[in-house]
Amino acid sequence: MVLRGQGGRQLSESGASGSVRLLGAADIRRLAAEAGVRPTKQKGQNFVIDANTVRRIVDVSGVGPDDAVVEIGPGLGSLTLALLDRSRHVTAVEIDEVLAGRLPATIAEFAPGAADRFDLVLADAMHVRELPGPEPTALVANLPYNVSVPVLLHFLEQFPSLRSVLVMVQAEVAHRLAAGPGSRTYGIPSVKAAWYADVRLAGNIGRNVFWPAPNVDSALVSLVRRDPPVGDRRTVFAVVDAAFAQRRKTLRAALSGYAGSGEAAERALVAAGIDPRTRGEQLTVEQFAAIADALGARDL
Repeated sequence: MVLRGQGGRQLSESGASGSVRLLGAADIRRLAAEAGVRPTKQKGQNFVIDANTVRRIVDVSGVGPDDAVVEIGPGLGSLTLALLDRSRHVTAVEIDEVLAGRLPATIAEFAPGAADRFDLVLADAMHVRELPGPEPTALVANLPYNVSVPVLLHFLEQFPSLRSVLVMVQAEVAHRLAAGPGSRTYGIPSVKAAWYADVRLAGNIGRNVFWPAPNVDSALVSLVRRDPPVGDRRTVFAVVDAAFAQRRKTLRAALSGYAGSGEAAERALVAAGIDPRTRGEQLTVEQFAAIADALGARDL
């Protein structure tokens, strides 16, 4: 559900100058109390209460006045306000009806005049396939830890206009996303993210900037879109899934079920220039694409 217009009427009627004020800890707690909101672990809600952290996130993201930004899980609006201050347009995707209902009033109070640069979508981010407003060029978000990787990959697939991404996720997940071949943390998220973008760690975030403080560390991950390897993405991802389903096995053994037999897997690996005794954790995304090509496209 697109809630376009609700915030627009409130903001345009304010007649204010359009300046943006960021939220502090006291503001966050007041807004939450007014909305009757208590953060829940079930929804992965940890609100950023430090304005300096929000500024840092936007600085690291590199978004500017030409960018149309999509934010997933805006919560009470801390990051939303900072993004409105820097970018051409912000579209926020929020699954929580109470939080979505409160956000336009927050913008009216803290970013008067910004209605024509803001859209709000009430939806599960995993089901979003189109967005109002201009095509998004950047994604910046504090992603709920329990769905961070699926949501990230979904948006990279659905919105090829996204040229850059900066997300705050659980530190362990961040290291998995940015890991390279041969690393202990290299796995399915690493390979699939690398299909879409060059991925790197972009900094750590302390626990004390959240309310409530999480029991895990957080980190920023930067992704810059690049041309994917040659090949069918679905086929390549199926090969990646099969290779890491039994990551301690050689690729000949791990891919035997997908290829139809160990012999067929070995033929494809040799054709792709890969030693059949290699394990999946040693391969780049381009090498997985070569294996998929050697195996041949198949219905998934």
